[in-house]
Amino acid sequence: MRRFDFSEPGFAAAFAAFIDERRETPEEVDTAVRDVLAAVRAEGVDALLRFGKQFDRVELTEAGLRVSAEEIEAGAAACSPEVREAIAFAAARIRAYHERQRPADQWFTDEAGVELGWRWTALEAVGIYVPGGRAAYPSTVLMNAVPAAAAGVERIAMVTPPGKLQPAVLAAAKAAGVTEIWRVGGAQAVAALAYGAGPIKPVDKIVGPGNAFVTAAKRRVYGTVGIDALAGPSEIVVVADGANDPDWIAADLLSQAEHDPAAQSILITDDAAFAQRVATSVEAQLTTLATGVDAAASWRDHGAIILAPLDEAPRLVDLIAPEHVEFAMENPERLSDRVRHAGAIFLGRLTPEAIGDYVAGSNHVLPTSRAARFSSGLSLYDFIKRTSIVKCDEASFGILGPHTVALAEAEGLPAHARSAAIRLGNRAKPS
Repeated sequence: MRRFDFSEPGFAAAFAAFIDERRETPEEVDTAVRDVLAAVRAEGVDALLRFGKQFDRVELTEAGLRVSAEEIEAGAAACSPEVREAIAFAAARIRAYHERQRPADQWFTDEAGVELGWRWTALEAVGIYVPGGRAAYPSTVLMNAVPAAAAGVERIAMVTPPGKLQPAVLAAAKAAGVTEIWRVGGAQAVAALAYGAGPIKPVDKIVGPGNAFVTAAKRRVYGTVGIDALAGPSEIVVVADGANDPDWIAADLLSQAEHDPAAQSILITDDAAFAQRVATSVEAQLTTLATGVDAAASWRDHGAIILAPLDEAPRLVDLIAPEHVEFAMENPERLSDRVRHAGAIFLGRLTPEAIGDYVAGSNHVLPTSRAARFSSGLSLYDFIKRTSIVKCDEASFGILGPHTVALAEAEGLPAHARSAAIRLGNRAKPS
């Protein structure tokens, strides 16, 4: 864990170097992924079965790739009532939040008499990647599938690494209405969704987080299909004053550190004594976490405590552009309203980021690696697309046509110009 003090002369340079440190995919991963994608595209399901044996050490048949409806029902039934209730609670809140994002179609006539508008339609088919390596992630199913269903996507195909499917994951799939689940993971799963492979038909867009191989694969198939984002390691910034309970803030920092050794947790505070109490609590809590090994590596290699005036926090947050930021203080809006770059903002002492991961209703699939500077978290908008609509009558075309001819000729595109001019007949161009 690094410490930075805003009052020191070298702060700006040291802070800039820290946030520029790479936590990205090694080049050899991209090379391996290229070969996997090419094999699946050429060989289809045979490559999937071979890679399942090679990478996941699982012998599968083509018939065994799909999880049956009976397996989904049995798995969901095996989930504890408490977890099933939490899944239903979360699914309802996620659905309600995302349904409020639905935009309206528009149709209007402008001052030239041209009828204009746009229409929103859902994507036809979406693939959802659900990790299965480090843990079971029912929340990933909900956060990706529920907004897709709310948008009206007709086909939702879920892929997850082969092996025992956790009851909570199957219960979440059932709650989200997902009935198409395939036992395939890694880059080969992304390839199957992008190109098709045997019984797995191609989709229009792939969403959902994964490891470095999955992310590299999504980067390579973009253009053949759409993708949500290129997910990097998890991140959190906690802006906290000294009136907080240090154990609470330490737990918040570790909530992201436990995801991955490459995750990043940063505390910004103006109270040096409080910062030390948080650091001490982090070390103590690490000894009690089942995920302590990964969390300790993350905190050691990528964690930081920044001592700075709280009024400087919004500017520092914008420079970091984190996936998550908490403002743990009274009247948090005073500072949070000045933040431009963050995937999600959590306000007040009683709003830990973990609430957003599960049940707040907002989406936990968020931009990482400073991508919050230019992108947003997953939403209903990722599963719909807008089509422009234009209609001219004789009068309105008479206004637009001559200007079209003039611009097309200026660009050296005579067929464009003719397409408009031929309809104008002997009408004069605008002066």
